[in-house]
Amino acid sequence: MPASTIHRVLTRHGLNRLSFLDRPTGQVIRGYEREHPGELIHVDVKKPGRIPDGGGHRALGRQAGRATRSNVGFDYIHSAVDDHSRLAYSEIHPDEKTAICADFLTQTAAFFHAHGIPRIERVLTDNAWAYRKGLAWKAALADLGATGKLTRAYRPQTNGKVERFNRTLAEEWAYQRPYTSNDERTAALTDFLHTYNHHRSHTALHGHPPITRVNNPAGQYT
Repeated sequence: MPASTIHRVLTRHGLNRLSFLDRPTGQVIRGYEREHPGELIHVDVKKPGRIPDGGGHRALGRQAGRATRSNVGFDYIHSAVDDHSRLAYSEIHPDEKTAICADFLTQTAAFFHAHGIPRIERVLTDNAWAYRKGLAWKAALADLGATGKLTRAYRPQTNGKVERFNRTLAEEWAYQRPYTSNDERTAALTDFLHTYNHHRSHTALHGHPPITRVNNPAGQYT
């Protein structure tokens, strides 16, 4: 049978992919969406390994890549996604300490403001120390007039939008092609973000890019 037929039968009987379920209860995870841009911003950090000069195993092959591998460490990709529009912003930093997290939030607010989101009302993060206890983070929230909110552990319906963005970030930027240096990959981030926000279709937005949810003349995009 075609996979689509099997999927319809399973769905009809209330059976779904494991990724769609809350594991303890077996209930289907129901998504949500805030009513307007800026009402809720999802923030997260991912740590891809840095690329040694000359390229890693993706560019040179696994055997040759071992010769260039050293303690190059990680890049910390700080990302923010608007819950309503899915407009996204990312920066690369050397760590995820409180000062950098706070500065990233300030830069995120400036980016969103420049793209038609005048203010951020709430910011959703994981339970990292910088978000729970960091004074600079709390000061940045206060300066924006925003409140902070922490995710519940193992509840993907609360932070699934930024997790999905992180996966797209990995597939279509970080590991999209073999890079010959870390600087080359870093330079490609700006183009990826522009494509994601202005040109890449989004299933949850009926095939339109995120920018159409922020700047939607006369309800053109529905």
